[in-house]
Amino acid sequence: MESIRELYRIGHGPSSSHTMAPRTAGQRFLEQNTSATRYEVTLYGSLAATGRGHLTDAVLQECFAERDLTLHWKPQESLPLHPNGMHFTAWDQTGKLTDQWEVYSVGGGKISDSESISSTVNVYPLRSIAKIMEECSRRGLGYWDYVEACEGTSIWDFLGEIWLAMQEALEQGLENEGVLPGGLRLPRQAAKIHRRASMAGEHSRRTGFLAAYAHAVSEENAAGGRIVTAPTCGACGVLPAVLRYLKKLTRCSEKTILRALATAGLFGNIIKHNASISGAEVGCQGEVGAACSMAAAAAAQILGGSIRQIEYAAEMGMEHHLGLTCDPVLGLVQIPCIERNAHAATRALTCADYAIFGDGSHRISFDVVVKVMSRTGHDLPSLYRETSFGGLAKAFDEASNGDETASRDQSENK
Repeated sequence: MESIRELYRIGHGPSSSHTMAPRTAGQRFLEQNTSATRYEVTLYGSLAATGRGHLTDAVLQECFAERDLTLHWKPQESLPLHPNGMHFTAWDQTGKLTDQWEVYSVGGGKISDSESISSTVNVYPLRSIAKIMEECSRRGLGYWDYVEACEGTSIWDFLGEIWLAMQEALEQGLENEGVLPGGLRLPRQAAKIHRRASMAGEHSRRTGFLAAYAHAVSEENAAGGRIVTAPTCGACGVLPAVLRYLKKLTRCSEKTILRALATAGLFGNIIKHNASISGAEVGCQGEVGAACSMAAAAAAQILGGSIRQIEYAAEMGMEHHLGLTCDPVLGLVQIPCIERNAHAATRALTCADYAIFGDGSHRISFDVVVKVMSRTGHDLPSLYRETSFGGLAKAFDEASNGDETASRDQSENK
């Protein structure tokens, strides 16, 4: 299992799969083919279906700036290894093909080709939470201890950078107001929610602050701002919101927060390794569901939970997102994505509370629910896996077309 350095990535939104990964792939292919005179990029499957809304074309054009680039979109076709496939070609001045590369955006901003998929560097020898719990119990370790044992002490400097980037995104999101880019013309809500939460009664503050923090980071992502994949751009608001709220509530130290980030990363890594964090592969349960699970584990640890209670909180965070579809309206990471981050943040803290109230005993383990999530995701029809061909995206299109037809009929009848 890979390092959590591969899970937490600092980059610009709105999508880890559709923005960050294509940018990385484009830059790498250009570096290897600087002398070419013409380039072509073909986007397949989900990458093509929602690429324009996720700014895939914009980041590729930026990569190949002032060069001859042609983009091809094939949303109805998929390459064999993943729904988010790309094919790059380079041509010389005589029209001869000089290089080509088939590469995949596999979730969380990571790219893989046929060679790298089979050559993963394993940092963690144990690949299930059950085995990790057994090891931690035997040695008297916390989950964060296990992360340090596998990653080395340098992981804390890395997580310090991750936490700083999360806080910066959250602060920017609370300050910025106005309308998000894209055809929805969706107004930012974070600052308004935060002000209202500050004036609300004690009963409403928790939900209000969590929603404000999650909105802040998610809105920054939707605007192309700098965020941290946790585990993806589309789910980037959940974990920072929960950590920010608990830091303010409990007045815990920075070290406590970094340890919580380590534990969250470990659970996210298990999901990524044994299932998927790609919305194109398993739906939004692999993104927001995974983020909720990670945040629930982090929260339970901060609140003093045992390793069993932490595992239970993480299990509930995923269990109650099973079957969640990925259906972004207009292909934008806005509706329903931003609200989903807010709801997942509140659910994560509820899962942590619920686990702390008991002794951690439960029937369905975290490892089992991850396997179920993977099966459920692959059983979902493709139109519910980040293609925007079904669900809320289709309903919005139908409603919009109906409104246009009604307006046109009214004009004709006048």
